[in-house]
Amino acid sequence: MTGAIDPDEIAKLRKINAALIERVERSMDQQGNAFSLFQTAIGLESQVRQRTDELTATLRRLEQTNRALSAAKEAAEAANISKTRFIAAASHDVLQPLNAAHLSISALSDLQTTAQGRALVHQVEQSLETMNDLLRTLLDISRLDSGVMRPDVTSLPLDTILDSLRSDFQPIAAAKDLHIRFRPTNAIVRSDRSMLRRILQNIISNAIRYTKTGGVLIGSRRRGAMLRIDIVDTGIGIPADQFEAIFEEFHRGTIPAGIDTAHQAGLGLGLSIVQRMVSTLGHHIAFTSKEGHGTAFHLYVPFGQAHSRRLTTGEYAPKRPTGNSLFGTNVILVENDRAVMEAMLTLLESWHCSVRMASNASDAISFLADADWRPDIVIADQHLDEGDLGSDTIEHIRYYLRRPVPALIVTADPSPKLVERCRAIDVEVMLKPLKPAQLRALMAHMLAAGRQT
Repeated sequence: MTGAIDPDEIAKLRKINAALIERVERSMDQQGNAFSLFQTAIGLESQVRQRTDELTATLRRLEQTNRALSAAKEAAEAANISKTRFIAAASHDVLQPLNAAHLSISALSDLQTTAQGRALVHQVEQSLETMNDLLRTLLDISRLDSGVMRPDVTSLPLDTILDSLRSDFQPIAAAKDLHIRFRPTNAIVRSDRSMLRRILQNIISNAIRYTKTGGVLIGSRRRGAMLRIDIVDTGIGIPADQFEAIFEEFHRGTIPAGIDTAHQAGLGLGLSIVQRMVSTLGHHIAFTSKEGHGTAFHLYVPFGQAHSRRLTTGEYAPKRPTGNSLFGTNVILVENDRAVMEAMLTLLESWHCSVRMASNASDAISFLADADWRPDIVIADQHLDEGDLGSDTIEHIRYYLRRPVPALIVTADPSPKLVERCRAIDVEVMLKPLKPAQLRALMAHMLAAGRQT
């Protein structure tokens, strides 16, 4: 039949048509995928830009915060130093009348003839001593926290420190019927002399305070490159739940029954000072304790190098001489605080000393014009009227007399430079408020040493 379509041709055309449709669809899918990818890329770029903007803003805020923190840190450091200076100045101003009160109450004690009068004087002395300890401790904490107190680390013999602590604590332990034993040692350690002594003093004081029967043992033993100093007591011990709190300010353990809490309670600052000084020195401290059985503190100190340098009299606590009579001793007293001067005069005259008083260097040197009166000892405050310094005044007096007359600087807040200067010119240093018994013993020791040279 003409005009009829061959079925094979139709099938062929259908295949071709299907192939063309498939190719077109595939092409459209590829274009659709490319468009989708294009849209995705645009979206990601927008997100990246947004995140970048957010990150930039965060970095700027962080920079501003860091600048604010840095400024706050500098302000805090300045405030801390200012606080330390204020406390030092305030302590000096408070310690001056406190020193006068100490001296006056000591002179008053010698005048008491009744038990009641002596008891009242003793009570006032205890209160003054507590006030003095609190002021000095708060000042030390402030200086340690602000970094003002810097250690003078040297090699030093441990036994000289232990000897001075023995003379301090043996009478206290004996008054409580406690045994206190210091094992001898020839160890040389590397530390700051005054800080190390203060650390051991505070720990031993606590050991005696919280011990009712038995005693305290102070010894040392080598532990590798370190010397371990042990302070072991038979006291009440420390409860396990207080182990973390004992180094906190104003934390005080429970006073055992039978102990005079009025005089033995302490301020709760001793171990806080210990921890700060140990940290400043780079030493290490640990302890073990069992409630009801006692406590053992262990202080680890590096060994030092032995040396043959002769110690000056200012580097150890002088032993009390066999006789403390100051009868007829000529004293130049250089002091610009009227209350302290009058209290010192009363005290020295009660010891039968002949005293001449001055408030500056020129007045002190004017006494030397009297050839019939020569000073046996000079006692001077460091900061005097007209900007004079006690250390310079002592050197002027020695130069005039052509001899190293024994001399003592008394001060409320000695700087390391002052201590070093006095050590260099062989002058003793005592802190205000002065303890009359220690002053008398030191004067007798200096006079005896002066007669031997």
